[in-house]
Amino acid sequence: MNTNPSGLMADNGYDYPSNTELRNIFASSCVEAVARRLQTPAMEMYRRMKQVELFRDLIYPCYDSLHTQSREIVTEDVIEALKVREQKLKTQTA
Repeated sequence: MNTNPSGLMADNGYDYPSNTELRNIFASSCVEAVARRLQTPAMEMYRRMKQVELFRDLIYPCYDSLHTQSREIVTEDVIEALKVREQKLKTQTA
């Protein structure tokens, strides 16, 4: 078996996602999970998370530790970070 750039073993010719693709998949799943929990459309949640730079400051840089946690814990962490950052943005623009 050969390994690919993500370090995963190729199995039966299947091309596994690259490390970048894995991170993007994880980021997408974070958006979906938080949107579902807060009963908000995913596109609106993506906009909110992008506005407060959660992808740049939390999701991508902390991928290695976040993706080892349960979906429940990650969802709670992202919601908390979102609320804190939105509140901070609100007070800065007031």
